[in-house]
Amino acid sequence: MKIAVLGVGRIGAMHADLIQNHVVGAEVAGVFDVFDGAAAEVASRLGVRRFDSANAALASDADAVAICTSTPTHVDLIVQAADAGKAIFCEKPVSLDLDEVDRGLAAVAEANVPLHIGFNRRFDPSHAAVQRAVADGEVGELRQLRISSRDPEPPPLDYVKVSGGIFLDMTIHDFDMARFVSGSEVVEVNATGAVMVDDAIGQAGDFDTVTVMLTHKNGTVTTIDNCRQSAFGYDQRVEAFGSLGMATSENHTATSMVKRTAAGSLGDVVPHFFLERYIPSYVHQWQQFIEAVVEDQPTPVTGVDGRAPLVIGLAAKQSAESGLPVTL
Repeated sequence: MKIAVLGVGRIGAMHADLIQNHVVGAEVAGVFDVFDGAAAEVASRLGVRRFDSANAALASDADAVAICTSTPTHVDLIVQAADAGKAIFCEKPVSLDLDEVDRGLAAVAEANVPLHIGFNRRFDPSHAAVQRAVADGEVGELRQLRISSRDPEPPPLDYVKVSGGIFLDMTIHDFDMARFVSGSEVVEVNATGAVMVDDAIGQAGDFDTVTVMLTHKNGTVTTIDNCRQSAFGYDQRVEAFGSLGMATSENHTATSMVKRTAAGSLGDVVPHFFLERYIPSYVHQWQQFIEAVVEDQPTPVTGVDGRAPLVIGLAAKQSAESGLPVTL
């Protein structure tokens, strides 16, 4: 399968590298970026074509497009790709505006093309094993789900100002994980936020430390805690607690070695950022997307799956600002 990659900033360049070098049955048909130098560098490094416009990429012989551009451009490119009959991989979030999401999903439905939204954490082997343990009944009736997600350091302030806020930029991954692991939709959102890391983030109208409680249709309660700064690295953990036991995915370390001496115990540090932690999940995600397209099956993360976390995120923002729970 030939894939045109639109947008080759840090995330798009990573996708292009993975497709070209690690994903079976796929190759990069070419790349495009509004910053020509970035496209030229990636195209040269991978030995692929550099498109001079998104339209040129969509008119090419590529079977699919990877939309890795800035969030405000996603929906227009989804509509154009759908009109061109391409299978579509789109990074999260689809949009920060629910009406725009619905416009994109309507175009996909009308064109009847595959659409996959890049919530990669579902494909992490450890997180996926927790989901399987829940789905297979190994932990019994699910009662509580706990998700911790903390970054090593805050993003640049210029990014914070256009990100849509922590709930739509960071916690949105955890909203997707909550639906994925529990297998149940969210019916109520109760969120609280604070500024504990950087006052400038608060002055920009955002939080840097939040806790969210989600009530699911099946009665499960999910608790999510996020912080923009973790002194020990990229903190990523999921715990599913049920009537028969629990399943957890812990932080990854370079080795599982723990040294114990009279002075105490010491183990390896956790990864510093998402590219170190989640590369395998990105590869698994691409592999499953390609298999779904080739076999004419539903994509692993559909447009509905892309829409739901935005709805939850908007409700979380409303709840944190009002101090009241929001019913969906």
